[in-house]
Amino acid sequence: MSIYYTKEHEWLRIEGDEVVVGITQHAADELGELVFVEGKDAGTDVAQGDSVAVVESVKAASDIYAPVGGTVTSFNDALSDDPSLINREPEAGGWIVRMKMADRSQLDGLLDAAAYAALLA
Repeated sequence: MSIYYTKEHEWLRIEGDEVVVGITQHAADELGELVFVEGKDAGTDVAQGDSVAVVESVKAASDIYAPVGGTVTSFNDALSDDPSLINREPEAGGWIVRMKMADRSQLDGLLDAAAYAALLA
């Protein structure tokens, strides 16, 4: 299982022929307690950098951007009932959307765990 990160604090995990997208622990901590999450509908095509979801916390609302282009296949419906799942498990049960990746070469522009840790340092 390969995990990639963006400079905007999203993560992407490859699972078979799909990718799972969420926000990092750092982003979840910065946002504070999440109270609302809304993702794009399944079947929505997005380009790399397009918004795939909006998260709202007690502090602010933020767009979540697609680390790669592709087609949204599902939204994590558990977040509709419990948005704070992202705060508790941002890189596990708090994933936001699943996508079919359009262009695997876009992974080349993302960060690995070491490069993301260096970004935070």
